[in-house]
Amino acid sequence: MLKAICSKKELTHSVFYCCIDDIIDSPELEKLKNITHHISTTRFQHCLNVSYYGYKICRFLKLDARSAARAGLLHDLFYYDRKKYNAGKIKGQPSHSRNHSDVALHNAELLTDISPKERDIIQKHMFPMTIALPKYKETYIITFVDKYCAVLEFCIPKVQKIIGACSHGNKN
Repeated sequence: MLKAICSKKELTHSVFYCCIDDIIDSPELEKLKNITHHISTTRFQHCLNVSYYGYKICRFLKLDARSAARAGLLHDLFYYDRKKYNAGKIKGQPSHSRNHSDVALHNAELLTDISPKERDIIQKHMFPMTIALPKYKETYIITFVDKYCAVLEFCIPKVQKIIGACSHGNKN
């Protein structure tokens, strides 16, 4: 079952899924299912979350929801451990926050054709860490959604743990 965080909707039979169906089952994205991201999720799930909610917002605003969905799914398409990258960083080497979007864009271009808008979204989703300003409204939306999803992914398991502890406390 394919779902975004905080959503009960099964995504494989949705209009959203039609935007990403040619890339979602690729081996490149499958690899992301084995990489922990934001402590409590996988990099794949994070990318799916960003893709889905970016799509929803862009669709609501009558923007390019398809490009948002595709770029959101590909925005963190890198395979290295960011903590090890930062720990072994050589002086003058860009930080993970600045570097990974270029790596993700390169990997995305190897996987599929990338439109100029998708390129901008992937490359600048870490704005303001990236120097260049985003060119498209969709880029700003994915940038915001990326941060929002990261907070959800970090906090929800902690909240669930607290709620679980509280409900167990009520049974005693």
